[in-house]
Amino acid sequence: MDFTFTEEQRAAVEAARAVFSDVAPDRAPSPALTPGAVAEDIDRELWQELARTDLLGLTLSPDHGGAGLDPIALCLVLRESAKVLARVPLLESCAVATTVQRYAEGGLAAELLPRVATGELILTAAANGRSGHDPAELAVTARPYGEGEGEGEDSPQGGGAAADGSGWVLDGVQTAVPWARVADRIAVPAHTARGRAVLALVPRTRDGVTLEDQVSTSGELLAEVRFDAVRVEARELIETEGCWDWLRSLLTTGTCALALGLGERVLAMTAEYTGKREQFGFPVATFQAVAVQAADRYIDLRAMEATLWQAAWRLSADAGGPLPAAADVAVAKIWASDGVRRVVQTAQHLHGGFGADTDYPLHRFHAWAKQIELSLGPATAHEEALGDLLAAHPLG
Repeated sequence: MDFTFTEEQRAAVEAARAVFSDVAPDRAPSPALTPGAVAEDIDRELWQELARTDLLGLTLSPDHGGAGLDPIALCLVLRESAKVLARVPLLESCAVATTVQRYAEGGLAAELLPRVATGELILTAAANGRSGHDPAELAVTARPYGEGEGEGEDSPQGGGAAADGSGWVLDGVQTAVPWARVADRIAVPAHTARGRAVLALVPRTRDGVTLEDQVSTSGELLAEVRFDAVRVEARELIETEGCWDWLRSLLTTGTCALALGLGERVLAMTAEYTGKREQFGFPVATFQAVAVQAADRYIDLRAMEATLWQAAWRLSADAGGPLPAAADVAVAKIWASDGVRRVVQTAQHLHGGFGADTDYPLHRFHAWAKQIELSLGPATAHEEALGDLLAAHPLG
């Protein structure tokens, strides 16, 4: 495999490193010491800097004010963001925007994407379904407006539906929606009466949308979002086959990039600490038991990296293979979930009691790692998905 990055992709990494160089992991209150969410808002200063350096439109075409790069470039930037625990919806907003560009009609893309690139508009995605375990598209129903209800003079025409009564109505609930309180639009997967998956771009303030606060393991504010006869215009709903599956794959692959960046930073912290901490007159890093554990975690990171770029390449190049791209995404998430968990657990062990000190940032990385491990499904869920794909596409 050739994992050589293009000049444009390397430039994106350099720009990201410059932006994130001034971000400290303890920029927000500690989740271990804060009841409830660590903050009500995203890191607005960082968000504006990302917009100023054109990183919010990284995967958007120049026609929409973007750089025209691919999901690989996005994953490279996400990797850098995780090293400082950047509190911004970079993954969600960029992934939804990229999906809109790829699948939506030109009118919706022209309306939303230039504002996403400038940071004016924030997008997020409801990808966890009702419980976090069931398929997200099954948690919300989508039916054409007027289906199953009266259309006489008393039928309401407000709330965003077209004046001629066309459009869709959404009912259901999505849990643990990241950044929902600050997002302008939420990408909501839903299913029609025929079982088809569709994707609606719903304004957060639309009539019938209600949010209940939830708090993530990392201390960030999530929301349970309920849809009670929410009306959306026909142009706000993407019916193209495969749209939701592609967005889910991109979100999952981006989560793997976050896991890799976080794991690399944690292993570097561990190497620095064990290189300075002495016992019996020697740095503990020179002890065989310590070195072997660190080496095992390095191997985890390299496996996480290889599977991540394979998945990102499949999405970027639309490349074929013996299995669908979803299989490569599943493999990447299996390694990311298990790998990042092992990395932070070993780091805590090798740091000893110092790793539990809330004045030291390791506990923050541990909390974020647990959140990333389970986001969009733990390793076991993706192992099951991979098994289903193998059964449906026998090899050899």
